[in-house]
Amino acid sequence: MNYISDRIMQMSASETLAMTQLARELKAQGRDVISLSIGEPDFNTPEVIKEAGKKAIDDNFTHYPPVPGYADLRDAISKKFKRDNNLDYKPEQIVVSTGGKQAIYQAVMATVNPGDEVIIPTPFWVSYKEIVKVAGGKCIYVKTKLENDFKVTAQQLEEAITEKTKLIMFSSPSNPTGMLYTHDELKAIADVVARHKEILVMSDEIYEHINFVGKHESIAQFNEIYEQVITVNGVAKGFAMTGWRIGFIGAPTPIAKACEKLQGQITSATCSIAQKAALKAMQLNPAESEDIKFMRNKFLERRDLMYKLLQTVPDFEVRLPQGAFYFFPKVNKYYGKKYDKYTINNSNDLCMYILNEGNVALVPGVAFGDDDCIRFSYATSEDLLIEAVKRIKEVLAKLQ
Repeated sequence: MNYISDRIMQMSASETLAMTQLARELKAQGRDVISLSIGEPDFNTPEVIKEAGKKAIDDNFTHYPPVPGYADLRDAISKKFKRDNNLDYKPEQIVVSTGGKQAIYQAVMATVNPGDEVIIPTPFWVSYKEIVKVAGGKCIYVKTKLENDFKVTAQQLEEAITEKTKLIMFSSPSNPTGMLYTHDELKAIADVVARHKEILVMSDEIYEHINFVGKHESIAQFNEIYEQVITVNGVAKGFAMTGWRIGFIGAPTPIAKACEKLQGQITSATCSIAQKAALKAMQLNPAESEDIKFMRNKFLERRDLMYKLLQTVPDFEVRLPQGAFYFFPKVNKYYGKKYDKYTINNSNDLCMYILNEGNVALVPGVAFGDDDCIRFSYATSEDLLIEAVKRIKEVLAKLQ
């Protein structure tokens, strides 16, 4: 007897979490595995934020909060949107959730009907497609090119839009590529969206503060599509708060209210203590906070090191990321090669070969919609990055 629902049977497990779990299991068995698979800063949460969480316990913030989040946190997020992004989201347009993933899930469930088409440029963050599938939507993938820094063009989007299109989803800075959209690129996309008032855009900006080229640009800044944009963000990446589980959206009021309604039936409000810590994070000005600047600068140093290292790997095509903490090199020149019991036919084969023979955990590009590539996370120490690439070069050299 199969008791599991069709929707769960048809859902894929998170490939990034699966690879991370496999690396942990091998480590527990005594293997010296270097994991470059997880998208998590290796820094600890800044002390000032931790102190806010501790104070929340002492001040007895241990009761049910309002479903969309504490009023002071939503007000701080509203001010953050204005300060950092020049976006006017009122507190009632903001919903605080248990991580950015829940925020995205709720926004999709609140807007996408069965049969609706959702345009997703590839490569994309792994959960987008599965969330759309659960909502009954149809993913329409638009393939981008390494030569264009894996960024979709306005023309590509225009050509992908049909009468069934409901939503466009993308991230900037991007997971898995580390690329980000410029003001002019977003303006061109906004011009397309403005001609289709029935279409929504979900902009995932969780890596906003890990930006190496200048000011972060939000697509909601363009007034002509402001009412069509759902902006997703959170504290996990830029503030090293992955375990606190705080994400949020700024959205048109009807969508925010719909997400609040859904959240009230599944998790209700997120953790009261984590909310008070997030309040302190939102009050930090990224242009002034030494903690945020330190982490961004360390990521920049690692990016530059990783770029030099990956350029020494034969047959890797590498672009220089502008944000986040990922590289997404094209590796398909290794497909068709063999060593011992291994035959490399795709990105999954290559990642498993590197893990088994080189003890380095990576994520296959197929998980992100591009089987020609693999993802490296450089959110770890420079010594480990150097050793990891050394091991990778050694095992790749065996492939013939």
